[in-house]
Amino acid sequence: MKELIRAQNLRKSYGSLEVLRGIDLSINEGEVVSVVGASGAGKTTLLTILGTLDLADGGTLEIAGQQISSLKPRELAAFRNRHIGFVFQFHHLLPEFTALENVCMPALVARTPKAEAEKRAKELLDMLGLAERAEHKPAALSGGEQQRVAVARALINKPAVVFADEPSGNLDSATAQQLHELFFDLRKQLNQTFVIVTHNEVLAGKTDRKLVMKDGLLSV
Repeated sequence: MKELIRAQNLRKSYGSLEVLRGIDLSINEGEVVSVVGASGAGKTTLLTILGTLDLADGGTLEIAGQQISSLKPRELAAFRNRHIGFVFQFHHLLPEFTALENVCMPALVARTPKAEAEKRAKELLDMLGLAERAEHKPAALSGGEQQRVAVARALINKPAVVFADEPSGNLDSATAQQLHELFFDLRKQLNQTFVIVTHNEVLAGKTDRKLVMKDGLLSV
């Protein structure tokens, strides 16, 4: 398996609070990895740094062969848009746009021609069972449908990795199970890599590896 993410000695503090205390991590292409731990253990901080939404105070991070620290802010934003997808607990869909338009957004930011972006978005919505809901706005969709639209949006630019932060935390148990199965289906169909922060032990137990965060450090 090809290594996709390599983090060495990642450290992060907020004032006097040391949140990450030297994280070493390697993730391969096509892996589904979960990160679990008590609230305040540093899981979300780790995810935001791995996802390049925040920068570590020290250590190195390489994603898809790119040293993240060598990128200027504009280059980093372009790299994130092209290579990284995000799914959060709350879907963050834009309420005034349809499902199709929401999914297209990252592709349009990447200057993909509109017709090409819409074609890819429709393929993804169809794959996720949402073809009939493409022209609906978020308010007309169920919670599970909204989250699947968010997954399609995360996949639109064919990212190297999708980072998910409590993706099923706002869903009922049946809908959450469907979302979890979707991640593994996407891995099977697209060889998609997922890194998932979760409190859901059922989901964590299904992943290829479960990493436990405690006091700013990782254990397997």
